[in-house]
Amino acid sequence: MTGRWNRLLLAARDAPHGPDPEPYARDLLRRWAEPQRRYHTTDHLAAVLDRLDELGHDTVHASDPCAVQLAAWFHDAVYRPDRSENEERSAALAERALPEAGVPDSRTVEVARLVRLTVTHDPAPGDTNGETLCDADLAVLAGTPEEYARYAARVREEYDFVPEDVFRAGRGNVLRQLLALPRLYRTPHGAEHWESRARHNLHAELTLLLD
Repeated sequence: MTGRWNRLLLAARDAPHGPDPEPYARDLLRRWAEPQRRYHTTDHLAAVLDRLDELGHDTVHASDPCAVQLAAWFHDAVYRPDRSENEERSAALAERALPEAGVPDSRTVEVARLVRLTVTHDPAPGDTNGETLCDADLAVLAGTPEEYARYAARVREEYDFVPEDVFRAGRGNVLRQLLALPRLYRTPHGAEHWESRARHNLHAELTLLLD
């Protein structure tokens, strides 16, 4: 993972020289490994990065793939399940760290915008960077039934401080909001390969919650 970050940061800079990338990788990976996490872990980060690679394998959809990948690294870098401002605090972290690391201001602004977009996962039409990041982040919804069950169980573990009835109500609202989106996935690859399976998984989990 550190090597992956180092290569990305070197590609994202506007100058060939800058601070050593590795301390930034160590800080981010330390954050992603915090003990309160059960789903939003380094495994999730790696999965999102892998899905970005998958989305860009044939035709690159994003207008700035470097910004999208940087946003993936930062999108849950600050995460406390008992707080609602995680995306905002993660975006603010990117706004502090990236200029110091040598990333141009314009790209930093875009990274922070993309991180904030993960609050809704609802990019505007034509926002190819947002579409790519949101599709990669939501790709977990399109796993096999076994993979989806593990994902749902880990989400529940992150909220183990929430009473069961309260969790079921809140989780049900999240599932309904996702299902109400006209499209879960906006990239051509996501729409073709992930949409129907994800909707099946979401409906199945909602049915179990209502039992």
